[in-house]
Amino acid sequence: MQNTRKFFLLFSILFLFIRCNNSDEDNYIPLVPDKNEAFSGGKTTVFDVSPNAFGFQASNLDEDNGLLFFTGNSLFNQNWVTAPASTTARDGLGPLFNARSCSACHFKDGRGRPPSFEGELGHGLLFRLSIPGTDNLENSIPEPTYGGQFQDGSILDVEKEGIIKIEHLPIVVNYADGTSVTLQKPIYSFTNLAYGAMNTNVQVSPRIANQMIGLGLLDAIPENTLLNYADENDTDNDGISGKPNYVYDVASGTTKLGKFGWKANQPNLKQQVAAAFSGDLGITSSLFLDENCPPGIDCNSIINGGSPEISDENLDKVTLYSATLAVPGRRNHDDENILLGKKIFTDTKCTACHIPKFTTGSHDIEALENQEITPYTDLLLHDMGDDLADNKPDFQATGNEWRTPPLWGIGLIETVNNHSNLLHDGRARNIEEAILWHGGEAQNAKELFLTLSLTERTNLIDFIKSL
Repeated sequence: MQNTRKFFLLFSILFLFIRCNNSDEDNYIPLVPDKNEAFSGGKTTVFDVSPNAFGFQASNLDEDNGLLFFTGNSLFNQNWVTAPASTTARDGLGPLFNARSCSACHFKDGRGRPPSFEGELGHGLLFRLSIPGTDNLENSIPEPTYGGQFQDGSILDVEKEGIIKIEHLPIVVNYADGTSVTLQKPIYSFTNLAYGAMNTNVQVSPRIANQMIGLGLLDAIPENTLLNYADENDTDNDGISGKPNYVYDVASGTTKLGKFGWKANQPNLKQQVAAAFSGDLGITSSLFLDENCPPGIDCNSIINGGSPEISDENLDKVTLYSATLAVPGRRNHDDENILLGKKIFTDTKCTACHIPKFTTGSHDIEALENQEITPYTDLLLHDMGDDLADNKPDFQATGNEWRTPPLWGIGLIETVNNHSNLLHDGRARNIEEAILWHGGEAQNAKELFLTLSLTERTNLIDFIKSL
C-alpha cells in the first residue's frame, strides 16, 4: 500500500510537470517578421548580396529616368581631369581636391574608410575646418587659410595643403560577464602644411563617405513626419531629445530642415551633391561658384573648366543617380536568431533614435513616392557624448551632436568595400565597437548592451547585419 501511494504521488508530480511544460509551449507566441520586412526600400528594393549590391537602380524606376541613371552613373564614376582638356564635360579638377571622382570615396557606391597609410588619397575620410563663430547665415566660419575643408590633393604645379596623420589611443570597455573589448580612439594632426600654420582655435571634424543607397527615399520622407520625433527639450523625460537642424538652402536663399550629411547640414540631395563636387573635387557648380583657393595660390592664373565646371544638366543627372540607387533587401530576416536580435534591439531602446519604419510622401521621381521603407533613422540630431564629439558646430548642431545614420545596408559594407569601419570617422572596426562608442543620449542603451550575455549580443549584432 505504501509503495502504491508513492507511485501515485510520483506519477502526479510527473503529470503536473508535463502539463506545465505543455502549457508553456501552448502559450508561447513565436516571433515573426513584419509583413514585407525584407523589402527595406519598398518597391525600389533589389535583392543582391554581391560586391555590387549598392550599385543597382531602383527596381521600379521608369525607362526615361533609367537612362538618366546610367548617364549619372558615368559622371559619378569617371575621373575628372585638369583644364583645359578635350573632355570638356569632365575638366576643371581642383586646383585642390580630396579625390578625382565621386566613386573614389564612395567605391562601388559604398562607404569610405580611414587611410591605410599616411598620404593615401581617395580613401573617403575628409576633414571639415572652422573657427569659433558663425556668419550671417548661421554657418560655421571657415579656417582663414585652409578654408572649410582640408584638401590633401592638388593639380600639377600647385602644392597640396598638407598631410593627415592619424594615431590611436587604446580604450578598454568591460562587459558585465567579465569579457572586454579594446577600442581605438583616433588622434588627428596635420603635417607639412604648405600655406602656413592653422588658426590656433581651429575646429576639426572628420567625416567619412557614407554608402549611397536610398538617399532619394530619405529625401521623400515628409518633413512633418520627421518633426513628430523631435523632442529637443526631452519633454517625455526618456533621455532622448531628437533635434532638427535648420540649414541654409542655397537655391532658394531660405532656411530649411537639414536631412543629409553627418550633421544634417544639407537641406536636399542636390545641394549635398553640389557641395561634394565643390569641397571634394574642386568642381564648381551653379550652387557653389567659388573655387577652393587658399592664400598663396593665384587661382585666376589657373585655367578652369568653365563657370560653372559642371553644368546644371549634369549636376541633375548625378543627383538623380544618387537619389535612385536601390536599397538591398534584408537577408535571413525570418531566422529565429535574427528575430530575437530584433527584439533585443527594441528592448534596449535602440529604436528611440533608429526609427524602423517610414512611408515616403511626394517626390519629383515617381518611383520614390508612397513607399514603405525601413531605414532605421530619424534624420535628427542627437548628443552622442564627449567621446564622439568633434567640438565643431554646424548650423544648429553642437559639437556633440550627430545625425542618426540610417542602418540599411550596414551588413553588406564588408562585402562591397572589404572593410567594416563605422561611425562618422570610421574609428569603429565593426558593429560591436560602434555600439560601444555610443554615449550621451545613447548611454543607457549602451549600458543595457554591456549587461547582455554573449548569445544576446551576438543575436543583436546578427540582426543589425541583416539590415
